[in-house]
Amino acid sequence: MERSYDVVLMGGTGFTGGLTADYLASHLPADARWALAGRNLSRLEALRDRLGVDVPLLRADATDPDSLRELAASSRVVLSTVGPYLDHGEPLVAACAEAGTDYADLTGEPEFVDQMYLKYHARATETGARLVHCAGFDSIPHDLGVYFTVRQLPAGVPLRVSGYVRVNGRISGGTYQSVITVASRARQMAEAHRRRLRAEPAQEARRVRALPGRPHHNAGLGAWAMPLPTIDPDVVRRSAAALDSYGPDFSYSHFVALKRLPSAAALMAGAAGLLTAARIPPVREWLRGRLSSGEGPSEARRAKSWFDVHFAGEGGGRKVVTRVRGGDPGYGETAKMLAETGMALAYDDLPKTAGQVTTAEAMGDALLDRLQKAGITFTVVGRRE
Repeated sequence: MERSYDVVLMGGTGFTGGLTADYLASHLPADARWALAGRNLSRLEALRDRLGVDVPLLRADATDPDSLRELAASSRVVLSTVGPYLDHGEPLVAACAEAGTDYADLTGEPEFVDQMYLKYHARATETGARLVHCAGFDSIPHDLGVYFTVRQLPAGVPLRVSGYVRVNGRISGGTYQSVITVASRARQMAEAHRRRLRAEPAQEARRVRALPGRPHHNAGLGAWAMPLPTIDPDVVRRSAAALDSYGPDFSYSHFVALKRLPSAAALMAGAAGLLTAARIPPVREWLRGRLSSGEGPSEARRAKSWFDVHFAGEGGGRKVVTRVRGGDPGYGETAKMLAETGMALAYDDLPKTAGQVTTAEAMGDALLDRLQKAGITFTVVGRRE
């Protein structure tokens, strides 16, 4: 079916959405057919004027399903920066799944991703839509970092990979709001995860696991490693389940790496405190007011921010250490990753997939190549037979 637009960005008037719009405006092919969508046309007009581009503006609102159906039907790929996704995301996913439209977002909310799988994976598989969640810092560096690491190891053997995340940057307002939402819904999140595990196809001849890991000191990094309970390990597990190249028995563990033990202990205590506090409604509302979606740091502050993820992989008697590095994780690089995901879905020769898919499963080498050309580095830093 012919569509009016190759790529449509939903939510470009927010902070990260605006950065995504900047990136699309400067990196889309000259003949690209793209548009900006949102509920406030005057703000979209201001964004278009700032970008200096002549693109259509589409009115679309999460509370107006008809507008989302029209948006999805007119587009080949829809990118969404409208979070928290548990509050605002489902209607657009539903519209894209029904219309056979590729979709990508920046969510890091496990409950949302699991619910979208349970509700729309089957329909998207029927229509050919690719539903790609977590297409920002959650979880592209980790998903494609493990994908890159696996390629350095022998085929057809059990593989074990651990990821160690280090960041210097401010959390985005949207991510902060999502964290509060996730922390307040631990019971619902666990139930959605259990339901998804029961619904996923069984692995008949292969075993794929995301293991929590234990706190330890990593001598190679000179850092203390603490388990990092984000959505990233589950995304990696789903890629491994979908791709036979991860071997007959694959496991992944995910850590944050900190130089000083007191910092690591403080981080774990702070996370536990936030999990408790977010369950108390008045405290949760106070926490929500500390940082709003749409807020973000200055360009100068973003220029000083970075991320650095090491992966230690082993299998078949071989060990390898790889590294994924980039700039500002919460804003600049996240916008870049989402935009490059959209362009890969729209223009690249990709594996034939449909339904809810990961970036490694849906785009693999094509997105890896795009990100490397865009300045995010994937390198091998050590090997041992």
